[in-house]
Amino acid sequence: MKKITYLTLAVFILVLIGIFGIHTKDEFTDVTAEKTKVGCVLIGSVSDDSWTESHYDALEKVAETLNLEMVYCENVVDDSSCMNVMEELIANGCEIIICNSYGYGPYVIKVAEKYPSIMFLHASGTEIRENLGTYFGRAYQMRYLSGIVAGMQTETNEIGYVAAFDNSEVNRGINAFTLGVQTVNPDAKVYVAFSDSWTDYEQNEQATERLLEHHDIDVITLHADSNATLDIAEAKGIWSIGYNVDNAENYPNTFLTASVWSWEKYYEPYLKKSVQKKNIAVHYWEGVETGVVSLAPFTEHVEKETVAYVNKEYRRIQQEYYDVFYGPIYDTTGRLRVNKGEKMSDEALRYQFDWYVNGVILDE
Repeated sequence: MKKITYLTLAVFILVLIGIFGIHTKDEFTDVTAEKTKVGCVLIGSVSDDSWTESHYDALEKVAETLNLEMVYCENVVDDSSCMNVMEELIANGCEIIICNSYGYGPYVIKVAEKYPSIMFLHASGTEIRENLGTYFGRAYQMRYLSGIVAGMQTETNEIGYVAAFDNSEVNRGINAFTLGVQTVNPDAKVYVAFSDSWTDYEQNEQATERLLEHHDIDVITLHADSNATLDIAEAKGIWSIGYNVDNAENYPNTFLTASVWSWEKYYEPYLKKSVQKKNIAVHYWEGVETGVVSLAPFTEHVEKETVAYVNKEYRRIQQEYYDVFYGPIYDTTGRLRVNKGEKMSDEALRYQFDWYVNGVILDE
């Protein structure tokens, strides 16, 4: 009788060990056992002090942790020629392809459908597949906070905003920034000039100069990968608010803060999933609670009262019930776009910003 009992107990223990072992293997697969080759199709340079460098810095951190061999293709134009770059990376053994610009969208989809065993991660993309995931962050939350800084810093009440393109992503940032400005300074206006390029220095330079020529701007910000706007602001003594990375050291006399990315918060878990061939077919779009977006440290040029106000609003945004686009919100024609007590849906935030909030003025 005792032998049967002991035998039953032993079998029971072995079953438990087996279950635990299977669970451990499933959840904690050793992704560093073999090196995985990852190809990166990048719209800019890895040393651009901007968008592409923010991705590069994060990928370098994650590469060591996950035993990845990174292959970077810089300054890849976002037209059909980028497909050749992707296919060459795949031919050279890359099992994961990262594309870091919205413009690659239709081409990423075609290549992903052609190579179902390859995993694709597309920054600011709009479509997913079984082997294709998209990712971005709620940078508009930081735009709002930096708008508060601009609204409290300006003395002329004329603030500049150089933007690459007129699309939902960019317009979302313009609107959030302007809402931040008007929270503390309802008399201030935000003047917007489009450069029609993420990376072209001259086009962004011209858009900046046009704003400064037409308006009495004493604070300026940007949504582009070129830092031409920050260069001009430093040269002319105009307060500046950056984007993508903290450039305070490069602009010691005028830089206030910046909306910045910590892409490793996304890359580490989703590259791990990619290596393991797990589900990546999601639209990743997280905010301040994950740390993927944040504000760069304030420089000495920002007043203590401003820091205190921004910190208060920062804490509010961390609460799930509150967000930047919380009604009532009116557009430039006076039309009520978001009702009092309501907030915009993610669908509207991501894809339906073809309008501007009251206080935005386009520089024609």
